[in-house]
Amino acid sequence: MAHKKQKESQRVNISSSLESEEISLETTVPTEDISSSDEKSSTHKVTKQVLERKELLHNIQLLKIELSQKNLIIDNLKMEHLTKMEELEEQLNDALHQKQILALRLDSQLKVQQDENRKQQALMKQEMDAILLRQKQLEDTNRQLCERAGDIRRSLRDLELNEEKYRELRDLPEDKLSIPEYVAVRFYDVVTPLRALVTELQVKKDNLTDDLDSHRKQSKSLMESYEDERRSARWRRENALPRLTLTTPSTHPRR
Repeated sequence: MAHKKQKESQRVNISSSLESEEISLETTVPTEDISSSDEKSSTHKVTKQVLERKELLHNIQLLKIELSQKNLIIDNLKMEHLTKMEELEEQLNDALHQKQILALRLDSQLKVQQDENRKQQALMKQEMDAILLRQKQLEDTNRQLCERAGDIRRSLRDLELNEEKYRELRDLPEDKLSIPEYVAVRFYDVVTPLRALVTELQVKKDNLTDDLDSHRKQSKSLMESYEDERRSARWRRENALPRLTLTTPSTHPRR
């Protein structure tokens, strides 16, 4: 752009110098000191120079017009560029404003989420503490139950009482008996009749088994006797049939 402006300024200077030369030539040419031939030659030269100068001035004028048009185009481009810059600056300001709004909203949401996370963590910690406490209580209870179960198993090993010991403990008041002694007495009260009943039922079972065996033997003997009688009767029938066949023709009269 600077180079073009320099050329245009040079052209303007040249045109102005040519115009001044044209004026000076037109005003300084003497007509009475030269001959007619010289006048023709000089007139021809002056006319040629004037035409060249006019052509040069015309070209300069065209260049000025072209330069003016280009300056107008440049001004329009500058205006468009400034308008575009203003639009971009406005969009940038809007984007920065939206960014600030989003940043504030994000900070607010992040703060709410952090508060919610802290509440959840506190609640989970409380629940975990309650679970651990309950687990400890259950472990203690389980240990106590295991100890009591061991005591009960050890006490149940001595529930068997003889009749003399049973009578001795039975005559004592219940509040004077220990738990194993009380259980042993009650166990004797329940188990002893059952044992007697079991013994009685076992005797009855043995007797019934003997009776069943006897009945089975009798049934077997009766069945064998019945089979013998049935075979004997069939043999007698089979032997009697031929004799009847032989005696039957003699009973009819001859013709």
